[in-house]
Amino acid sequence: MLADDAELFRTALADLLERDGCVIVGQAADADGLLDAVERHRPDLAVVDIRMPPGHHLEGLRAAVRLRRRHPGTGVLLLSQHLEVTHLDELVGQSARGVGYLLKDRVTGPDFLSAIRRVASDGCAFDPEVVPLLAGQRGGARRGELAALSTREREVLALMAQGRSNGAIATELQLTTRTVETHVRNVFLRLSLPDEAEHNRRVLAVLAYLRSAPRARARATTSASASADSVDLGRKPAADDWSTASP
Repeated sequence: MLADDAELFRTALADLLERDGCVIVGQAADADGLLDAVERHRPDLAVVDIRMPPGHHLEGLRAAVRLRRRHPGTGVLLLSQHLEVTHLDELVGQSARGVGYLLKDRVTGPDFLSAIRRVASDGCAFDPEVVPLLAGQRGGARRGELAALSTREREVLALMAQGRSNGAIATELQLTTRTVETHVRNVFLRLSLPDEAEHNRRVLAVLAYLRSAPRARARATTSASASADSVDLGRKPAADDWSTASP
């Protein structure tokens, strides 16, 4: 299900997804149309623009929050031209499963298509610019969850939350991939995450990070911006610069 008031963008996005084997069951140009269409079609995934009619403010984001509550089986991937953090904490709630938020600059190529499939399959896909701000909103809650982690394990978990694969984390920290894999396993063990599929445990670990990260991380990230609620971003994504549910 695609929801965006720009028909040209919707058409291009539908073409991209259909060429990758996805089935577009419906399209909507406003928030009410989105909610009605999801009620009728019950899609695996709704791709939603944050700013939609009638006010072109946060109608899409608010609709996504309602959608998550009414239809938890439908994944929600938000797209935005600018970074918006209002209501994001409500969107994620107590589970990062089946939810994503990417800047529109990233709607291209195999990385975006991978994010689509991960969110539709109960994973997550957060833009690396979103993670520190979302962590800031959740700051102060359950910080003790991360107390058992070593400094290096915290560094690895922070990079996981920014969307790095194990290979990208190894490059960033100048470690071997095998060493990073060991740290990731230790993170799972120390956070007492259930022994289930790797991608599910990775989602749960990222959620623990978002719940526990101090506000200082968000302040440092946004110190150069005039507003934490709307930051105009022009940085192009690195090839591995995604927050996804699996390595």
